[in-house]
Amino acid sequence: MVNRDIYKGRQFIILFFLGIVAIIYVIRLFFLQVIDDKWKSAAENNAIRRIVNAAPRGVIYDRNGAILVDNEMSYDLMVVPFNVKDLDTIELSFILGIDTADLMARLRKAKNYSSYVPSVLVKQLTPQMNAYILERSHKYKGFYVYPRTVRKYHTSGAAHSLGYIAEVNYNDMEKDNYYALGDYIGKSGIERYYETDLRGTKGVRYVLVDNFRRDKGSYKDGELDIDAVPGKSLWCSLDKDLQEYGEKLMKGKRGSIVAIEPSSGEILALVSSPSYDPSLLIGSDRGKNYMKLQNDSINKPLFNRALMAQYPPGSTFKLVNALVFQQAHIVNNSTLYSCSMGYAYGNRKLGCHGHASPLDIIGSVQNSCNAWYCRGLVSMLENRKYYKSTEDAYNHWYKMVTQLGFGQKFNSDLPYELTGFIPSAEFYNKHYGQGRWKATTIISISIGQGEINATPIQLANLVSTIANRGYYYPPHIVKAIGHKDSLNTNFNQKKNSGIEAKYFEPVILGMERAVTGGTARRAAVPGYRVGAKTGTAQNPPYADHSLLVCFAPLENPKIAISVIVENGGFGATWAAPIASLMMEKYLTDTITRPDLEASIANRSIYYVK
Repeated sequence: MVNRDIYKGRQFIILFFLGIVAIIYVIRLFFLQVIDDKWKSAAENNAIRRIVNAAPRGVIYDRNGAILVDNEMSYDLMVVPFNVKDLDTIELSFILGIDTADLMARLRKAKNYSSYVPSVLVKQLTPQMNAYILERSHKYKGFYVYPRTVRKYHTSGAAHSLGYIAEVNYNDMEKDNYYALGDYIGKSGIERYYETDLRGTKGVRYVLVDNFRRDKGSYKDGELDIDAVPGKSLWCSLDKDLQEYGEKLMKGKRGSIVAIEPSSGEILALVSSPSYDPSLLIGSDRGKNYMKLQNDSINKPLFNRALMAQYPPGSTFKLVNALVFQQAHIVNNSTLYSCSMGYAYGNRKLGCHGHASPLDIIGSVQNSCNAWYCRGLVSMLENRKYYKSTEDAYNHWYKMVTQLGFGQKFNSDLPYELTGFIPSAEFYNKHYGQGRWKATTIISISIGQGEINATPIQLANLVSTIANRGYYYPPHIVKAIGHKDSLNTNFNQKKNSGIEAKYFEPVILGMERAVTGGTARRAAVPGYRVGAKTGTAQNPPYADHSLLVCFAPLENPKIAISVIVENGGFGATWAAPIASLMMEKYLTDTITRPDLEASIANRSIYYVK
């Protein structure tokens, strides 16, 4: 007799295994159809093309509404590697003007990124390439032309301020999932700082295509399409004409011009020379041009001297000490210091030029007396009435100097700004030993030499603070975002210098007298009261740097300027006339001294020894 219980047990075992197999198939189908959608995507990509439309970047205007940067149409050749079929690589290479090996390398790179996601194969096709590919689109399965906007510059100046855009890298995409391969992002200047405002919002369009990849119209009548939202426009504070004029004057020279509107902190011109035409960094030659600029180790055109160069401020720094000494109650309007062609200490002497002696504060600024400031520094640091030690006195000095904007960043909308350097007491303790240094050890800082370094924008901010009699707004370069009346309020917080307003008056009077009868005569502007201070910064083994800070008019300041001309010698030689012409251009929109203009603009002074 057959034991049916045995077969009954086997039946359950077989059913159990069949059940497991069925469950595995269900799970696998669920995974393929729901979780892993690559086959679904591949099938849909044969009938529907999803096109992401980049938004046009916002337009950039100057303070008067002149367009500095806008957009123009361009076309990229895109590829979806999974869809590439029967490609004639020789013909396509010929059309694109690249060799076959390069084409294959680009295709491999696109496939490594993703077989199903579009990648840029060739950026910014010529009109001829674009037309040829569109006419023969049926021959190039997996390829399509993607329209985008690229930057168009309406000025050859302001390259460092405007900045440039470039294709995103993997770090950019990791930081922000808004970006995909082939997108562009601001890399410097305004383009970088205001990237999220300028970039807008991408759109998406779904298109039906036939088996030849030809466009057959909108999918579902555009029901799923999303329009791109253009980026916000920016109204920057630059005056286009003044900026271009400053670059004209600085042609053939190394250095910078920074012009600020004192009442707002808005930057009117920011010139770094040598510079470059910003249009070099758009188009198919962008990469080649960038490498050429980057590799120019002599001129360093990509280096923004206005924000990043750090110079000894020279005699322009005497304005700082004149203010600090008064606020510290070391000197007053009746304080007189003598000068015998310099200041002697120990067996050394810090020299000075010939002028009347003794001098008060006003005369010290007018004549730029070195000895006056040496004596002032000694009087402050060795004063035991107010300070218990040299280090204690120095800490008070340091605090007041940094409150005037030195040794720190302004942290506004100016990327890559550097801090300059104001040495701390700890710096000197480390260098000389605690308690082993005194005023004469560091006497050079009294005249803006020694360890002190300042950036051009810090010097422009100093004279802007003087023009305002004690306060400043962080220097910034964008007035409005989105609409010319939507004012940028991010940098409208008044910064107090910690120096009382009354202490600015003798300094300002000294600056005016420097123009009318002192070291800064060449900074004069016909018909205006101007305050200025020259500086000559040592630069061994090369010739000294020429510096000047100034503002005008005295009674209602409209413009404050710093000018630095590397290797230009005395401040009066180059910096003063450049500043004078810049002020005249801005205040009157005319130049009454064409001979002076020509003598400045047509001369070069690179590395004069």
